[in-house]
Amino acid sequence: MVKNFLKGWGGTILWMVIVVSAIYLLNAFVFTSVSISGTSMEPNLLNQQRVGVNRLATLKRGDVVVFDARQEDPRFKTGNSPYYVKRVIGVPGDTVEYHSGNLYVNNKKVNQEYISTDEKTQGTEGDFGSTWNLKSLSTTGLWQRKDQNKSIVPSGEYFVMGDHRSVSNDGRYFGFVDRNHIMGKVVVPFWYSQQIKNSVDHQNQHFFA
Repeated sequence: MVKNFLKGWGGTILWMVIVVSAIYLLNAFVFTSVSISGTSMEPNLLNQQRVGVNRLATLKRGDVVVFDARQEDPRFKTGNSPYYVKRVIGVPGDTVEYHSGNLYVNNKKVNQEYISTDEKTQGTEGDFGSTWNLKSLSTTGLWQRKDQNKSIVPSGEYFVMGDHRSVSNDGRYFGFVDRNHIMGKVVVPFWYSQQIKNSVDHQNQHFFA
């Protein structure tokens, strides 16, 4: 009787261990979820919204990503959320430039329909004026030492910006993000509007204007 009891419970416990292990591995290496902290991705992602993160996705221009800010932002303040959520603008080998309301990657105009005119213009100019590029940004003294004096996105790195650019602390201020520090690509839940899905999940399909 005791043997049968242990046998029954043993199978149940083994099954529970397998399920818990599978969930852990899924969260650690495949797919997890995070809560947005802050307003730097408005109007497309709002503070406290919960989204998924695909850890295995190949990162493309236009993708929204989550990364460890402690490894990338020299002015990161302890007590803040350790993760930033931003949009990939430049991938390895890209040039990035801004001229009077238009953003260019490799001299091709970027589609910015997902943000307002104010964010395309004054918001993007920020502290850097109506014309800037990676070279000029990298010589402001704000960037990490490893990223200074670069005119293209280095191998294994990405240039990111927030959608709410007038308030976003992003690549303009701290430089490039190492791929090893990126958790993965943001995927919005199925109940979000099609407009948000297009601007977050599928912006990589119509990145250029």
